[in-house]
Amino acid sequence: MSRHENKSLLIKGGHVIDPAAKINAPMDVLLREGRVAEVAPPNKIRGSADEKFDARGLIVAPGFIDLHVHLREPGQVYKETVASGTAAAAVGGFTSVCTMPNTAPVVDTPEWVVWLRSPERGAVVNVFPVAAATRSSRGATLTDFSALQRAGAVAVTDDGKPILDEEVMRMALRLGAELNFPVVQHAEDTRLTENCHMNAGPTSFRLGLRSMPASAEAAIVDRDVTFAQQIRESRLHVAHLSTSDALKAVRRGKRAKARVTCEVTPHHFTLIDENVGEYNTHCKMNPPLRSAVDREAILVALTDGTVDAIATDHAPHALHEKQVEFERAAFGVTGLETALALAITKLHREHRIPLTRIVELFTAGPARVFHLHGRGSLARGNHADVTLFDPKKHWTFDAAKSRSLSRNTPFDGWQLTGKVVATIVGGKIVYRAE
Repeated sequence: MSRHENKSLLIKGGHVIDPAAKINAPMDVLLREGRVAEVAPPNKIRGSADEKFDARGLIVAPGFIDLHVHLREPGQVYKETVASGTAAAAVGGFTSVCTMPNTAPVVDTPEWVVWLRSPERGAVVNVFPVAAATRSSRGATLTDFSALQRAGAVAVTDDGKPILDEEVMRMALRLGAELNFPVVQHAEDTRLTENCHMNAGPTSFRLGLRSMPASAEAAIVDRDVTFAQQIRESRLHVAHLSTSDALKAVRRGKRAKARVTCEVTPHHFTLIDENVGEYNTHCKMNPPLRSAVDREAILVALTDGTVDAIATDHAPHALHEKQVEFERAAFGVTGLETALALAITKLHREHRIPLTRIVELFTAGPARVFHLHGRGSLARGNHADVTLFDPKKHWTFDAAKSRSLSRNTPFDGWQLTGKVVATIVGGKIVYRAE
């Protein structure tokens, strides 16, 4: 059966949380021919369905969207593939993922965008390519934004590297403004972080590691928010924000009505630099784990609306790239299968952030950032992408059972609360918990 086969599915007995539609109530949901046909109070949907799903005790939400995933294709298939990465995404409740272009070769042409979207890649969830902003992500010459957009790219970025040159960044924002096309910045002044390995602080001093100052992130965000205020129709999205001062700059842009958005990751709202412990390479990522003060600032920003989306920055690496000295270890951690559980465990249960807000950060928020029309809500006629989860389910994450090809996670063995029960893409159940 193809994902979009004309088939109806009735989800009964669940509690729908759809922030975009302002629904937080017991509802039944009817999916038909790959679209949302009806959302109605219990037992009010008339007519039959080909299949029924008993959602009693579950939250029924719009399909989760991850704005920041590294699927590693083309060229790095020993770390991950589109097929394996999207299988992990489905386990985590993600019905759509936006894949980064820092592959080998770099996704900087329309042909590579089309290649990533081909059914031959074996994706089980929707894949939206984010293309390179500059040729080969070298930060010098802009790519053909218009051609990339026509091919299906939803944004551009040189993620993994910043666009450091001021004039190149201005030109990118101007061109993005003309096309209503988001420019995503990896905010890091690499002149301050070259050959550095973790956040600057007492832990890096104790371990004797060259460190990355928080100012390296904040300076780029402050600069780019100023550019976005000056180039009024531009769309600046700041990836994986991790510092208090960078969040202050985003707030400034939002107050000035600039089109500035940002995302944060589960590892940054859960862990701090002290978790590196004794050179734990599974706690090495870029941006690095920050101070407790920075984590607290992230929690405030998640609550007050500064942050638009939770994104995983899922960055798989092979075992041999992590089981080395800390200085030689690759930056990055996996995150697709633990994102929701970390959000419920840390944000909802520990910090009392409402479940409605958490769902918004996985659904309506990211859909707005990249203008993913017909997604992020269960409104009638939207794509039949649905995530069902049990917010009270206690479980232990076992990295050995991950669907990803890689196991570089700091959360192996963690006891978590909140588990995805089923993931539906285009009306088809692509994952169902055992």
